[in-house]
This record gives sequence, structure tokens and C-alpha cells, in this order.
Amino acid sequence: MNDTPRPGTLAPFVLVVAVFAISTAAPIVRLAGTPPLVIATWRLGLSVLVVGGLAVAGGGWRQWRGLSRHDLLVAVAAGVALAIHFWAWIASIGLTSVAASVVLVNLQPVIVAAGSAWWLGERPSAGQWAGVALAVVGAGVVGLGDGVLAGLAESGRNPALGNALAVLGAVTAALYYLAGRHLRARLDLWPYTALVYGACFVVLLVAALVRQEPVWPVAGRELGLYAALAAGPMLLGHTGLNWALRHLPAYVVNLTVLGEPIGATLLAWLVPAIGEPPTSAALVGGGLVLAGAIRAARR
Repeated sequence: MNDTPRPGTLAPFVLVVAVFAISTAAPIVRLAGTPPLVIATWRLGLSVLVVGGLAVAGGGWRQWRGLSRHDLLVAVAAGVALAIHFWAWIASIGLTSVAASVVLVNLQPVIVAAGSAWWLGERPSAGQWAGVALAVVGAGVVGLGDGVLAGLAESGRNPALGNALAVLGAVTAALYYLAGRHLRARLDLWPYTALVYGACFVVLLVAALVRQEPVWPVAGRELGLYAALAAGPMLLGHTGLNWALRHLPAYVVNLTVLGEPIGATLLAWLVPAIGEPPTSAALVGGGLVLAGAIRAARR
């Protein structure tokens, strides 16, 4: 995947593949059942091996020499934000429903749209703001329907805390996307992802070691799930979105991930080991989310 600017033909395809890939993350996390920090650390560690190898093999790492101190600080901040995002969101999946978690964590577009206007000078139109508002309403319908009405509290979970962690994941993911839009103007895909994913991995590994989480040894089943998280949601999903950040405004790229709740909810329903059927609220809210995303992404 290179950075040849062909957004009119390639970008929509890349975004569709990326959204499908990230939709598999929540079901895989639910199947893993290991501590959130352990899952996030392995997911990033395996991803860094791939993107770091590509950055070294292609010589892209030399672009790091041209970064200013400010750019390096932005890259580190993006890695820290991504680390908090993964920890908070993965933790939320064990406390609330898959549908509520993935919808609430994808309330990022409001933050990204505001941040794009303030920091990047990419101001959404009135019609795009209307699409954002419609998508947020749909997210609220899903979140309330699955988080409050599903009776998760009786099952030993804590939907209120889980939903709050998902919202924290939304805020930190939005900061990560804004930093990515800034840095992608200066770095090609592999040196950018190697730098930011590397910073994220270091933060997660240090946090896991400080908390004495069982990072090692790891069973074969869990290692396979971690590898699936790295290959699909991380390398195809997040890396595809990072590619698109060079060619499209941050709020447009971020809005497309609102399709994730639909895919993740369906997968959580269809995978027998999870078996969480979507509620009527998930279906209605999901339709609003998609309609808002389409409206907001139109030029």
C-alpha cells in the first residue's frame, strides 16, 4: 500500500476494507477473555514487527530525520492517545455489550470534526454537520438500547462503567486521528505507522509490566487471537485508515468507521461462542448511523 494520491478511485475501496477489518476486533476481544492491557500489548507488538520491518526495508525510517521536535512530540502524543484508546475500549467490551461498546467508541466524529476545524483548518459544511448529528443520534439509540435495556447489570457486568470507558476510548481515538492527519502530510505510511504504533506499544508494555499483567507466557489459542487482531483490525483496518488520512480530511475518514458498530454487532450475533443478538434499538440506531455517515461524507 503506497501513498500515490488516487482518492477518487482507491480511497473508498480502502475505507470499505478497513471498516470491515476493524469490525472484527470486538468479537475477537470477547473471545480472548484475557486482561485488556495484555490484549492491547500483543496486538500492537505484533503489528510493530510488520510495519517496522517495512519501514526499515523500504528506507522510510530516514524520514524521521526530517521531523521537527514538535512533530516528534505530536507522534509520541498520538501513540499515548492510541494506547489509552485501546486499553479503555478493550476494557469496556468486558463490561457492556459489544454493540454498545463499539457504537459509543465511535462517537469520535464530533470531536474530530471540531478538532479539524480548530487545528487543521478543515471545516465541515452545514450538511456534513447535520450528518454528524444524525450519526450521533443513532449511536445514542444503540448505546441506550443495548447498554441500559439489555439487563447486563444482572449478568455481573457494569454497563455504566463500560459505556464510560468506551466514551474515553472515543475521545482518545479522536486525538489520535487528528494527530495522524497532521503527521501524514510529513511522513509516508510505513514510517508514520512504525513511529506511532511503536510509541503506543512501549506505553502499553510499560503499563502492563507495572501492573504485573500476565504478558508472558501465552497459550497457543490466545496467541492466534492476538495475531488475528494484529493482521485484521490493526494492519488492514487502522493502517488503511492511516493511508486515507493523507488523501481525505480527518473527519471524513473518521466518519466512515461508524460502520463498525453494524459489522461488529452482526458478528457478535453470528459467532456461536458469543451469541449476542442485536436488539431493535441496534437495528434502528445502526440505520441512523449509516445514514449520517453517508450524509456527512458527501462532498
